[in-house]
Amino acid sequence: MYRAHLAQLFRGAEPRVCIAFWFFGLINNILYIILLTATLDLVPPTTPKSLVLLCDVLPGFLAKLVLPYFIHPVPYSARIIVLVILSTLGMLLVALSPSHLEGGTPSQKMAGVVLASLSSGAGESTFLGLTHWYGKFSLASWGSGTGAAGLVGAGWYAVCTTSLGLSSRRTLVAAAGFPVLMLIGFFLVLPKAGLERKASSESSSVDTRRGLEDEHDGVDGEAQDEDDGLVGRREEDSLLQQSLSANAVSIRNHGSSYPRWVKALLSNLCRSRALVIPYSYKSFYPTYFTLYQSFVFLSRSSLPLFRLHHLYPPSILQLLNLLLLGAHALFAYIPTVWLVFAIVSWEGVLGGLAYVNTFASISDDIPASGGQREFALGAVSVSDSAGIVLAGLVGLVAERPMCEWQVGRGRRGCEEI
Repeated sequence: MYRAHLAQLFRGAEPRVCIAFWFFGLINNILYIILLTATLDLVPPTTPKSLVLLCDVLPGFLAKLVLPYFIHPVPYSARIIVLVILSTLGMLLVALSPSHLEGGTPSQKMAGVVLASLSSGAGESTFLGLTHWYGKFSLASWGSGTGAAGLVGAGWYAVCTTSLGLSSRRTLVAAAGFPVLMLIGFFLVLPKAGLERKASSESSSVDTRRGLEDEHDGVDGEAQDEDDGLVGRREEDSLLQQSLSANAVSIRNHGSSYPRWVKALLSNLCRSRALVIPYSYKSFYPTYFTLYQSFVFLSRSSLPLFRLHHLYPPSILQLLNLLLLGAHALFAYIPTVWLVFAIVSWEGVLGGLAYVNTFASISDDIPASGGQREFALGAVSVSDSAGIVLAGLVGLVAERPMCEWQVGRGRRGCEEI
């Protein structure tokens, strides 16, 4: 019975589409995760760790904010090539720039982080728009891949730098090869049927416009040119207004599902004497991050099995997590680290459910005509990045005062990171 139910749930799923989009989600997000996991190795102890978060998110946020309005004429194949070049160069710049122990400055490495962030932000907008042409399982596979990126990226960095004993530099150089998998996925694995549907749809739109132009053949010279220009501008303005309207509705309905401020506090949690287990202080950050991303992966992979239609409850519960962990960073009232692990895991569940169900709701609610849905899927991802940018700003402002607060009360753990 369960086998038949699962077969029904996954009816119509094309393996090559699912594999390609899963790897798109994985590779597009894995460098972002690796850079966040490597935060403590990228900047000196005196530099706020939220600087890495901001450089890893803000450029991608700006890319998501701007590109959907202009990138539509650029073929997906050209976009993929540019994404691979940007992300590879960014990782090599981060890896090969001198560390602070070698006399280097954080700005050198942050420049590489910015390039990788631009690639990730443009990639998310690109691939989410592409899911419109490949059906619901492409979106589910993308969501699962982005969730796996957190688990694989954080785990991979931890294994390479601890179990295998590789340096941070060698680990990051190896990671620079990951984007090549996007080229393989797009040009060799992904079926071309979806892209052909896109080309056919655009061709039909052109034919329709030509038909409208032919209706004005009887109008004499100058009047015809003026009228055609007005018609063309009205059509372009109408499409832009529809797209802006779709984006505004999507952000209003779904954007509140991304209060990610809790991330700004994760690096402060290991600074309490209440969290005493046999770990070094420095190991807490990747431990929290890996745990969080594990549950993000599970929840982002749940779309074929479970749909969440009410998106505000996860937002409220995430805000509660922020208050609980923020209060603990100040007052150290949680008696054991295992409760913190539970809260971080629960945060991963909430964040993953909000993300994947937001885009599923857009696919259901936004009309496909006129490119509205394709545009909305790419554009509304900016609300996710906006929440993370806000988290970085909160962390950048709050980290040093929090540390001074703790040191003033005899908790000097923050000075050891």
